Amino acid sequence: QVQVVESGGGSVQAGGSLRLSCAASGIIFSINGMGWHRQAPGKQRELVATLTSGGIANYADSVKGRFTISRDNAKKMSLLMNSLKPEDTAVYYCTITVGRTDYWGQGTQVTVSS
Repeated sequence: QVQVVESGGGSVQAGGSLRLSCAASGIIFSINGMGWHRQAPGKQRELVATLTSGGIANYADSVKGRFTISRDNAKKMSLLMNSLKPEDTAVYYCTITVGRTDYWGQGTQVTVSS
């Protein structure tokens, strides 16, 4: 059973930074991809950033140049968020793709005040 846990959320003023972490546990032979999604109140969940097993990163237009996704080790990754804006306020979810299955974390709240 694969488990995914996010950490690092919190409250910050506009222009500030936060670093989210995601750790996977369980029997994992290979991770095919990693990603971050977010869901703001009253809005649909949206993709923020992805990282392939080959190290290729992709970002939503709204976060390009401000967010950086990285893999720290075999089972851990991070999302560095700079120049945060109030519209970045959301619950952020980590996803780990093992084989053809996506595993989701429970989410971590990020609140950006103006």
